Amino acid sequence: MSGTRPGPGPSGSAARVRAALAHIGLADAIVHFDRSTKTAAMAAEVMGCDLGQIAKSLVFVVDGRPVLALVAGDRRGDTAAIAREAGGISASFADADTVRSATGYAIGGVSPFDLPEDVLVLVDESLGRFEIVYPAAGTPSSMVPMSFQQLLDVSGGRVAPIGEERPR
Repeated sequence: MSGTRPGPGPSGSAARVRAALAHIGLADAIVHFDRSTKTAAMAAEVMGCDLGQIAKSLVFVVDGRPVLALVAGDRRGDTAAIAREAGGISASFADADTVRSATGYAIGGVSPFDLPEDVLVLVDESLGRFEIVYPAAGTPSSMVPMSFQQLLDVSGGRVAPIGEERPR
């Protein structure tokens, strides 16, 4: 399944993610919390993991095209690098309506699974330093632990140098 992904499946964000993860046996690995995990810091605290293990789902618009950038929680998206990797000139954060229309998910719960075919997925190479990473599972209070390779396989993402260290 590497490098391919189906188009949007069942309705409902949680159901979509569960169906996408069932193909690799991770549907039952989804973790739901009683509190929000919509920011990387919140997610790391609730999961009890390193901030960098959180795979933030950031939606950008590159020359009019939606791009999902999966960036390590301790990094930020490098807009110039994202634009370059997407074959464009400039990248900017998508607004909430664009995020929803491009991915079918709401901000805070954007999952890299079961996306429309036209959404390019770029994966921050720095996520590869972790054995286990935690992307969103379709809601602002759920995540799924998986290997970096599983993340690539299920998302159809391409590894790229798109994250930059946060200023201290």
